[in-house]
Amino acid sequence: MILGAGTAGTMMANHLARKIDHKNWNITIIDEHKTHYYQPGFLFIPFGTYSEKDVIKKKADFIPKKVEYISEKIEKIEPQANTIKLENGNSIEYNILIVATGCKIVPDEIDGLTDVSIWHKDAFDFYTFEGAMALQKKFENFKGGKLVIHIAEMPIKCPVAPLEFAFLADSFFTKKGIRNDIELIYATPLSGAFTKQNCSTVLGHLLSEKNIKLIPDFNIESVDSNSKKMISFDGKEIDFDCLATIPTNMGDELIENSDMGDELNFIPTDKHTLQSKDHDNIFVIGDATDLPSSKAGSVAHFQAEILTHNVMNFIKNKPLKPDFDGHANCFIESGFGKAFLIDFNYDVEPVEGKFPFPIIGPMSLLKESRLNHFGKMAFKHIYWNVLLRGLPMPGIPTQMKTWGKKL
Repeated sequence: MILGAGTAGTMMANHLARKIDHKNWNITIIDEHKTHYYQPGFLFIPFGTYSEKDVIKKKADFIPKKVEYISEKIEKIEPQANTIKLENGNSIEYNILIVATGCKIVPDEIDGLTDVSIWHKDAFDFYTFEGAMALQKKFENFKGGKLVIHIAEMPIKCPVAPLEFAFLADSFFTKKGIRNDIELIYATPLSGAFTKQNCSTVLGHLLSEKNIKLIPDFNIESVDSNSKKMISFDGKEIDFDCLATIPTNMGDELIENSDMGDELNFIPTDKHTLQSKDHDNIFVIGDATDLPSSKAGSVAHFQAEILTHNVMNFIKNKPLKPDFDGHANCFIESGFGKAFLIDFNYDVEPVEGKFPFPIIGPMSLLKESRLNHFGKMAFKHIYWNVLLRGLPMPGIPTQMKTWGKKL
């Protein structure tokens, strides 16, 4: 049984549908929502690059025919009884459970942020479709003032997205001819621009070059909706005319209802096998885990390939393979039709090199290029037609390779 038909859950359904013995096993996937969102596309909506048709499709279109798809709200997981309780009162038993319930923003965690006088009027998220669309309307008529890009706390989905937003905003308003009328501020609880030091140094310099003010170590306590100010726990204040914030990210409330998660509703998971630390027949993938890897689509892709092998090993009573190394690779839009590309894992920082093929490339790591931008834009097609369907991606290794990288 798979809980969640987002990126990770859909990939697992497709992988397992090809591997499993359907004479002895049934695969069921449960998700109350019928719409599948291409979440990386939300970044581009405020700037008019993507529209609704680019980011929305039906979830059912990507679920294999051999997989039973139940569109119902899940009330609770009962791991001791190997049972899922649905909100409609039905209970379903499972032998093996894969939790792919993801994570989401929880703006109510910040006092004052969701006040009706400013939420989606002067303060916005762009991690939801509704937030991104509201911000697009704001930018259509935004003539000047202080635009603040803000991260509440880590971890968050797609950790590079806030930086990308800042760079794209610089490009967008420059092309509109009003960049000099807009003060761009990047406020983060981190001590630098990014979680990985090498990348933080490079992108920190880029913020400076683009005249985007970096305010590190800003730990938000509340938002004053009347004066339009963010206030930190140590009394610092940042005022804004427009706020693009990434609120606290948390796992699904289902995890809290099931008493299976930590304080942020992320499930304790073995960082190499993806098996639950508390229940042998439960596996966790994607943003639902508490792993110290990025919460990004590429990570879920690499996890899905490894988890498929481990589920099959579990069925056959074979040892699980500790093969997930925290591998992630991300394009980072830097504006004006260029982008960076980073490739890293638990142990290796982003460094310079070539990708996907050592020495040959053709893409450059930790360097800005137009080709990297084209790679970012091509990913939408790859996502819908290859990645979600669990099809092989030649040249993209599941585990990170170090050959050809300037370690």
